[in-house]
Amino acid sequence: MGLYYEDLPVGTVIEHELGRTITEYDNVMFSMLTMNLQPLHTNEDFASKTQFGKRIINGIFTMGVVVGITVNDITAGTIIANLGYEDVKHPNPMFHGDTVYVKTEITAARESKSRPDTGIVTMKHTGRNQHGDTVIEVTRSALFLKRPE
Repeated sequence: MGLYYEDLPVGTVIEHELGRTITEYDNVMFSMLTMNLQPLHTNEDFASKTQFGKRIINGIFTMGVVVGITVNDITAGTIIANLGYEDVKHPNPMFHGDTVYVKTEITAARESKSRPDTGIVTMKHTGRNQHGDTVIEVTRSALFLKRPE
């Protein structure tokens, strides 16, 4: 089970143990499934002539993996819905074979005005590669259940 609203006061920091290595297959398949034909993700020849020198991982896929890594530790079975994603930043690229690790900080929390059995929690997820370089920062708000009485 994930955490309830009461378990997530502002200032809480969670270092998620789970990491995920991103493969070429992951990147190409995600890009194709989502119709993202950006050559930075799918064309090695094109990407080799850019500042990166090779293909980079699709940023939306990176965001999905980062949020997914947090599920078992925070939200599994205790959220009703994600309400929004804000302020997404990709300060450094990820490449095939990189592993992403995630830290979550609770930046805001308030009781719901319309649903007394819930609260809204805002989380800042920071993804870093195996070298410690920040590859993504994303702020997410979710509607959490309160602990049953």
